[in-house]
Amino acid sequence: NFCIIAHIDHGKSTLADRFIQKAKIIPDREFRDQILDTMDIERERGITIKSQAISIPYKNNQGEIFLLNLVDTPGHVDFSYEVSRTIYACEGVLLLIDASQGVEAQTLSNLFMAMEHDLTIIPVVNKIDLASADIEMVKKQIDHDLGLDPESAILVSAKTGEGIEELFEAIINEIPPPSGSGEDPLKALIFDSHYDTYRGVIVHIRVFSGEIRAQQQILFYSSKAMYKVEETGIFRIGLQKTKSLGPGEVGYFIAGIKTVSDTKTGDTITGQE
Repeated sequence: NFCIIAHIDHGKSTLADRFIQKAKIIPDREFRDQILDTMDIERERGITIKSQAISIPYKNNQGEIFLLNLVDTPGHVDFSYEVSRTIYACEGVLLLIDASQGVEAQTLSNLFMAMEHDLTIIPVVNKIDLASADIEMVKKQIDHDLGLDPESAILVSAKTGEGIEELFEAIINEIPPPSGSGEDPLKALIFDSHYDTYRGVIVHIRVFSGEIRAQQQILFYSSKAMYKVEETGIFRIGLQKTKSLGPGEVGYFIAGIKTVSDTKTGDTITGQE
């Protein structure tokens, strides 16, 4: 489970696009830029407001199959709480830095947030295809300003797709897999939710232990509200129904919840036997 954190306009949504294209989740003819940005204003301004998540299947050089959960984060500094909950749902982050702009204020604040949660941090230098790219300058900043190893930085161009394969391999090799046992009681974090006119609130969760499945009674820890789960699933470009969600998995559940305000970001869900 990983997220991408970056200063505004350093290429976060474009990098997410390349991941999705590389994994061939949807046919190329159906693909469009900023595919995880669902709001018109996001597409118009190029700033992610509503975080999205997507499960990306990936086969590495040895032929092993991995499921990488990309939990996209809002791009604007005003959404720092939402970013912190997203980071809490992950084991690692890609710290994206524009090769022509270098390290900026939001890069630092997001880095400190990731460090507080003890996550694996992979520095990624983006836009290396630009004529104004100064890779050596950025590497010095990674060392001096961020205190990270500049030689561990992955050089990519999210626009052209250069370096994406190496970045996939770095994610698999460096970010640890999630821990947790399916035998333990259910513990899951709400990191987001959205409203569907026909199905009510769709709650986005990361499961830390236990299992959540249809017909199960669950308890919202902060409000003490109880619900019966109707459906669970994972995120592709749409929602993909599954039998259950287990430890380390990122997905959604539907439980007949009527208003988004009943699902607080950062709340914990437990099982109610």
